[in-house]
Amino acid sequence: MTTSESELAAQLRTDIPHAARIWNYWMGGTDNYPADRAAGDAVAGVYPEIRLMARHSRRFLDRAVRFLATERGIRQFLDIGTGLPTMQNTHQIAQEIAPETRIVYVDKDPLVLVHAKALLGDAGSDGRVTYLQADYYEPETILAEAAKTLDFTQPIAVMFMGVMGYEPDLAVVRSIVDTVVAATASGSYLVFWDSTDSTPTAVEGAQRLVESGGAEYHLRSRDELASVFTGLELVEPGLAQITAWHADGDTEQTDAYGAVARKP
Repeated sequence: MTTSESELAAQLRTDIPHAARIWNYWMGGTDNYPADRAAGDAVAGVYPEIRLMARHSRRFLDRAVRFLATERGIRQFLDIGTGLPTMQNTHQIAQEIAPETRIVYVDKDPLVLVHAKALLGDAGSDGRVTYLQADYYEPETILAEAAKTLDFTQPIAVMFMGVMGYEPDLAVVRSIVDTVVAATASGSYLVFWDSTDSTPTAVEGAQRLVESGGAEYHLRSRDELASVFTGLELVEPGLAQITAWHADGDTEQTDAYGAVARKP
């Protein structure tokens, strides 16, 4: 383990519920601890659908990345708030279709960075896939660092996948997203999904998460999520439940909406 990896590992706390590890637990992963599982079970006890939402969120990511790489020829992805590596990740999906694709993952979490080093392996050896430790509250920093890997004169797919609920102010969310998208070329895309307050059990689940020591996550209405795409051209079917966007057999309903939209 290098010095930098040691420093990252020293920041980790296993006795406090951790957002990325809770999500990993809901998805059936093993990178979690008793505190994470206790918080995850508290939510699932009143909102069992959270486990399905977690799995469907990865299926939505898979479909969106495949669509952009195959149908729209996108060869650059900026995945902000990527979370713990699980199942098929953005670079694995995109590079299966086009090996030359370049991907920058961004997360502020030291735990994610520790796992990222193991995930990348040879994938990062030629500079086509990189991880950046940064906070989405610092979009200018993200853009400056991402420009070392991505060509901002060419289209980029910007991804915010179920992470913006940690910010309570929708205006701040829109400002962050707008700043990043504004820096990309015409023909770029925004991929965005988030949880909604569309059922009482979803709201109760969010409350149980806080009561269990987890970070508060702010659920929004479908209309509030739609406002994030203002000025962009929504790809059919527009903003939809993530199980319904270019569905491949999913039939479950979920309190999560997402879309893919093109920058004119």
